Amino acid sequence: MRVTADRTVCVGAGMCALTAPEVFDQDDEGLVTVLVSEPDEEDREAVRDAGALCPSGAVRVSE
Repeated sequence: MRVTADRTVCVGAGMCALTAPEVFDQDDEGLVTVLVSEPDEEDREAVRDAGALCPSGAVRVSE
């Protein structure tokens, strides 16, 4: 699994950081920051959920 985020379309909703805080954070402007681009097995379900919950489609998860 690989995780990326497009900060140019991020709206700062924070669903990613709330859903998978081990993998995502928000910077001072509220935009997504990917902490871990290749998450551990135990974080993968939360990462998938974060990708599905992202209202702007900024979070991308590729298997």
